[in-house]
Amino acid sequence: MKIALQNISKIFGAVKAVDDVSFETADGECFFLLGPSGCGKTTVLRIIAGFCAPDAGTISFDAKKINDVPAHLRNAGMVFQNYALWPHLSVEENIAFGLTVPQRRVPKAERAERVGRMVAMLHLEGMAKRMPGQLSGGQQQRVALARALIVKPACLLLDEPLSNLDAKLRMEMRLEIRHIIKELGITAVYVTHDQAEALAMADRCAVMRAGRIEQIGTPRELYERPASRFIADFMGYTNIFEAHVVSNSPGSISLSFPAGKLVAHPGREKYPDGTKVAVAIRPEKVSIGDWTGDAPNVFPGRMKEIIYMGAAFEYRVELNSGLTVSALQAGAARGADPGKQVQLKLEPKDVIVLRGE
Repeated sequence: MKIALQNISKIFGAVKAVDDVSFETADGECFFLLGPSGCGKTTVLRIIAGFCAPDAGTISFDAKKINDVPAHLRNAGMVFQNYALWPHLSVEENIAFGLTVPQRRVPKAERAERVGRMVAMLHLEGMAKRMPGQLSGGQQQRVALARALIVKPACLLLDEPLSNLDAKLRMEMRLEIRHIIKELGITAVYVTHDQAEALAMADRCAVMRAGRIEQIGTPRELYERPASRFIADFMGYTNIFEAHVVSNSPGSISLSFPAGKLVAHPGREKYPDGTKVAVAIRPEKVSIGDWTGDAPNVFPGRMKEIIYMGAAFEYRVELNSGLTVSALQAGAARGADPGKQVQLKLEPKDVIVLRGE
């Protein structure tokens, strides 16, 4: 099913929670609404589900307007942040609940068969008779997902479903959820503030800020070519500095920033001489070494701090200008003790140029 929102707005008192939001999902797409707390992403999800009516705009499922269709007739499955399991019902009773309401009631034999299928798909074997209070967080999350899927929804809506789990379980469950969504071939709209979750699971993401969509793209597009300083900063850890354009040449521009001259390859974007910009450099794109000659974007400095991060080390280098730059490199520590003189190198293609805000 294709979901389309056109010019959706929602006001609560003096707060415009959703401000002219438009996007369209593809059939079977895993589409993420990503942004910080309070940006309006959950309100958008509730509007799609039918729990909240927009003040303006149109919601369509497969090109059919559904603004006036009540939530229980939209054929959308919902997984809530707190799972919302019935504490007095067993696992199998919670999963089967959607098949007991008048609009979706099925014969007892079919209900048992579908519950068994969901139990197997979500790896809940041996837990069918347990009560929710006897389950771990991950198991409760699986029950909530099974309950949403058993009614065979045309789309699945998920509101921060992994936020209550520990880091290791989140990593396991995000891949499992994506596999299930793709196996069933249903459209999913997934709300989260977790960038790693979005990078790992999404086909495309809409990044929201203050009720509006800042950029829509694939996780790679958002990470490698953010459209604004906000997105560059939000989509993972990055070095961001103020700069201005000194000159242009075919395929590259020369910038002045606090550490000196910086050459960048900005792609198709045009930046006239004198334009105030910001530059973003991902830490994993910063090289530490010893270079001679006139290679561009080589800056001397002093190793300020080395931070062990398990699979990688973060090196914080203070350049001679006083600017501190972070470099992230996998493997063993380089042996550059704090206080040692080093050089940093930035490839022009890895310097992200952003218009000033």
